[in-house]
Amino acid sequence: MEVLTATSLSSAELIELEDLYNAHNYHPLPVVLERGRGVYLWDVEGKRYYDFLSAYSAVNQGHCHPRLITALTEQAQKLTLTSRAFHNNLLGQYAAFVTAYFGYDRVLPMNTGVEAVETALKLCRKWAYQVKGIPEGQAKFIFVEGNFHGRTLGVISGSSAPESRGGFGPFLPGIEIVPYNDLNALESALRDPNTAGFLVEPIQGEAGVYVPEDGYLAGASGLCRKYNVLFIADEVQTGIARTGRLLACDHENVKPDILVLGKALSGGVLPVSAVLASDEIMLTLKPGEHGSTFGGNPLACAVATEALMIVEDEGLANNAEILGKYFRNRMRRLQEKRPDLISVVRGKGLLNAVVINDSEHGKTAWNICLNLAEKGLLAKPTHGNIIRFAPPLVINEAQMDDCCSVIEQVCMEYELD
Repeated sequence: MEVLTATSLSSAELIELEDLYNAHNYHPLPVVLERGRGVYLWDVEGKRYYDFLSAYSAVNQGHCHPRLITALTEQAQKLTLTSRAFHNNLLGQYAAFVTAYFGYDRVLPMNTGVEAVETALKLCRKWAYQVKGIPEGQAKFIFVEGNFHGRTLGVISGSSAPESRGGFGPFLPGIEIVPYNDLNALESALRDPNTAGFLVEPIQGEAGVYVPEDGYLAGASGLCRKYNVLFIADEVQTGIARTGRLLACDHENVKPDILVLGKALSGGVLPVSAVLASDEIMLTLKPGEHGSTFGGNPLACAVATEALMIVEDEGLANNAEILGKYFRNRMRRLQEKRPDLISVVRGKGLLNAVVINDSEHGKTAWNICLNLAEKGLLAKPTHGNIIRFAPPLVINEAQMDDCCSVIEQVCMEYELD
């Protein structure tokens, strides 16, 4: 069988191959990327782009960070996987490091973000039955409208998005969905004594960087304590310095009962996720009740440790805070010039969004992203008319200034029909 190589094919040919043989579960921009470094990506024809999506915040440390690649290659030459049927020499060291880093007693290592969310839900149920005393089979979760926790059957059972749910039922019972950013609705749901946990994104990323009102997270956390319900924070996209703090919950000094991490935990090098909790919660799990072939593998441990050290050593949270404010200020000035095109600018740190006045079901936002790509900047719409802007956190002021100018030029030149 002939093996086709990327060097022998154009972008158009590679897109055609993907269209012919790959599942049609994504709708990407017509750009075929070949390599990356820092804030930059290059396509197969050699054109350079600024990356303003960061693999949905997985590459906070920048593409192919030298320290991460060194950690990866050095460990890959020694040992990559043993499974949890045996101990390995890095898991204990990593567990000690990551729990101290985030201030928890224990960690349960997994691979993908949605696996970590599912793990947190299972763990919460176990705590509810063993510690809180909810009758077996009656534990309830509270989700919020507009959430995105992944696409497994469990988490889409708590989704309010038609594209996530359509054609995939029946769904997991025991879930109530309440409005986001609504403490009264949350408290009403929490009054059910069989409520085990409240799952929430501190900022809703996939929903279009929907930032709740100040005090919402602290208020929700306080209500969970009042009703003895676990506050579960899905920080897969918002965590690890993305919003200008190590965790988005840190903006309101909230410590989740269960913390869910992924994406930038490995700097985009390989799938690594984690669930962190106290002894009271985590030790309800016994051997055989949950696991993962790859969770806690030595390659993941080595890379995740280095990824977190880079965040601290390079001050990425502070950089995100400073340059995020600069970005939003530039975009708000742009909004003043093009109120017919831009209705809202919002975000925290370097997780930001611009809401486009779009009467054509996403056509305007899509075309703007195509125009941005032509000028060397990659971004992608979500929910039709919202463009997320989330560059790697290693971006510097000069690069940010250049990117803002590109966005401004495209928006100022764009003609509405």
